[in-house]
Amino acid sequence: MACGRWIVRAGSKALVAVSLSCLTTVLLAQAAPQAATEACDKPVYLTIDTGHMGVATLVGEVLRRQQVRVTFFVANERTRTGGSSMDETWAPWWRAMAEQGHTFASHTFDHVYWQGDTADGGFRVRASAGPDAGRPKVWTTQQYCDELARPAERFEQMTGQNMLPLFRAPGGRTSPALVRAAEQCGYRHVGWSAAGFLGDELPSDKYPNATLLADALRNIRPGDILMAHLGIWSRQEPWAPAVLEPLIEGLKRKGFCFATIDAHPAYRAFLLPVQLPAEP
Repeated sequence: MACGRWIVRAGSKALVAVSLSCLTTVLLAQAAPQAATEACDKPVYLTIDTGHMGVATLVGEVLRRQQVRVTFFVANERTRTGGSSMDETWAPWWRAMAEQGHTFASHTFDHVYWQGDTADGGFRVRASAGPDAGRPKVWTTQQYCDELARPAERFEQMTGQNMLPLFRAPGGRTSPALVRAAEQCGYRHVGWSAAGFLGDELPSDKYPNATLLADALRNIRPGDILMAHLGIWSRQEPWAPAVLEPLIEGLKRKGFCFATIDAHPAYRAFLLPVQLPAEP
């Protein structure tokens, strides 16, 4: 049975309540990534966003073989097989990833791009997936918060496990107002480091895989958040089959270790469970 939703600090009040036994489970789960990070003085944080899922099986095999845990930012995107990345076809794959110890966070359910703020405190958005794909919308803070929660609900249905109360806006597009609104409903935004942009969504004729690999190995520094995808429609030379495993191996040779985003110092405190009052 899932432990229920994470308790996080949002201003001065907890967003949800869980039992004391659940709190113990969460604390133990947090101890593992923190201990792993403390044992290595050169951590990097590999994060992977959903995509067309054409390389998902390969990515899972590489991560298992290399014993690397990552954080997936999950949306219900269109796939090459005509379905979507969180449909029943992919549910067994997500369960396997959860069992391997990876962590998961929201990428909005319909891969919804922020396009601007409105004068009355709303947001202009456009989804690239789902029934409203391509249609401009204006959302309230509550509508955006509801969208952030949808992947977690579906993920728990598929795997019985919870997502972290973190999110990545599609394309990394945000505004200060959007970030504040998300934090009001308990979500902290996660971007990526400049050197951590691994380039798998760039045109392959101008940015071939060999160049992307060399640049990453040269420029990545300890503490960087790295970002790739489970398949990019526009790239002609797929990135993951050529770059992912050599990148992991090359970084390991340079003394780097891999940790999930909940161990990152910028998010660790935000994710600390709220202390529950003692029972009378």
